[in-house]
Amino acid sequence: MDSLYDADGHRLYLTKAEREAFLKTAAKASLDVRSFCEVLHFAGCRISEALALTPRQIDLENKALVFETLKKRREGVFRAVRVPDSLLDTLNLVHGLRDHQTRSNERLWPWSRTTAWRKIKAVMDDAGIEAGVHASPKGLRHGYGVAGISAGVPLNMLSKWMGHSKIETTAIYANGPGEEQRQIAERMWN
Repeated sequence: MDSLYDADGHRLYLTKAEREAFLKTAAKASLDVRSFCEVLHFAGCRISEALALTPRQIDLENKALVFETLKKRREGVFRAVRVPDSLLDTLNLVHGLRDHQTRSNERLWPWSRTTAWRKIKAVMDDAGIEAGVHASPKGLRHGYGVAGISAGVPLNMLSKWMGHSKIETTAIYANGPGEEQRQIAERMWN
């Protein structure tokens, strides 16, 4: 991907307002759906990477989720993504991490990729996110990338967190239009 728009000019990412609406609506969903939505929102991971998470991959001490990067074309490539305390609290509440972390290798969500995708789409629909290519788990991931750039996260760090093998892949998020690009430009002049 080398653009934040598809071939028809449609935006591929969720805006800040859409991400906030998604998170607010997820807080009202069932606890397992809420925890899954929050992982996608705060970690910017791929849906299949989230589905592969086990309690052993949640590093409470370092406040990070450890994902096996699934796009590296080989197994055993991991990355740690720092996450807020609120997400760790949610994961503990829903999945009992502090009680079971050292002994469980079971996935946190026993869903198929299709089931997880449907659950995310339902939260987006309930949040009032307009239908389109951006209203998807991948749109949420792209929104994470744009949000990271807008917040001033260095490109190399964002690339690492997102599991990109080339920094050029991550660089597309610096092309966020509208409000996101305005915020980036204002930081340059202030």
